[in-house]
Amino acid sequence: MTRRRTGRARAWAELLRVSALFSVPGDALAGAAAAGVRPGRGTLCAIGASLCLYEAGMALNDWADRAEDAAERPHRPLPSGRVAPSAALAASAALTAAGLALASRAGRPPLAVATALAATVWAYDLGLKHTPAGPATMATARALDLLLGATASTGGDHGPHRRAVHALPSAALLGAHTYAVTAVSRHETQGGSTRTPLAALAVTLAVAGAASGEVLGARPATTATTVSTSSGPPAPAPAPHPALPSGRTLPSSQLLPPSRPLSSGRTRPTRRPVPSRGLGSLLALAYARTPATLLLHAALNPSAALTERAVGGGIRATIPLQAALAARAGAPGTALALLGLVPAARALARKVSPT
Repeated sequence: MTRRRTGRARAWAELLRVSALFSVPGDALAGAAAAGVRPGRGTLCAIGASLCLYEAGMALNDWADRAEDAAERPHRPLPSGRVAPSAALAASAALTAAGLALASRAGRPPLAVATALAATVWAYDLGLKHTPAGPATMATARALDLLLGATASTGGDHGPHRRAVHALPSAALLGAHTYAVTAVSRHETQGGSTRTPLAALAVTLAVAGAASGEVLGARPATTATTVSTSSGPPAPAPAPHPALPSGRTLPSSQLLPPSRPLSSGRTRPTRRPVPSRGLGSLLALAYARTPATLLLHAALNPSAALTERAVGGGIRATIPLQAALAARAGAPGTALALLGLVPAARALARKVSPT
């Protein structure tokens, strides 16, 4: 009985590709960082929704490809009979409903993004996967997942729509990486492509360069705010920027916050994030290094085995990319926390393939 339960659990782990789950939480966390807010309750809801929708896509993917897998990958859970197709489809529907329910807990804008994400996932698995629009559809799904984290996270000076706008550059880079990995994955069962891994390598290097450049999502700066503690006259207006000899004024980033409280209250100093340029560059380098060698090997010897390894490396590279995006947005703590997921993802990938 124990052996039977263990075998069933492993079959579901393979179906859901649980080793790839470590690449999911970073979408919401990088989205929050790019939007300029700290992770909170809404971010946790977004992470839960992302995990559910990701796993729904995994189960639906195998259900839709069960006939193809029977010929090319008969060891997969569905063609091998270890998981019933009806159970995989039911799991996909239940996980989709759970993901939307979790997103709704964060508000209407996150629910709207999650609904678009779910529709994209189902459209990809049920029709677009084997069309020229397949990689772009998957890239859109990953970008939407980052925007889900941006809109679900609360705080800062802007609403969810403005936070989504701030997160668009990071979403675009994550989508570009996903596009490249998906394009390579279309050859993982038969191999035979040299240009696709080389193109994916070029995209990887371009994304790494962009991620290590200027800050992609600046946290909205909060100006000095006075909180009244008495019923006296209002505090005087802050002094204007000191004029330079040329008539220009110093930018607000070069002005120091008041060091003493005003007579009518206390002043909260301006808080501005310090972009982690050095850390962001190192993480961008780590991101590029993860799949680069594997993609080069797949280009030089386009076998199915090496192509599949390159796809796995591309999936694992998502985590350092998310960390790099968070660091460049001024959230080094989030970046380092995400980087801590890499060893766990690598260890689990040795037991359950992420592809």
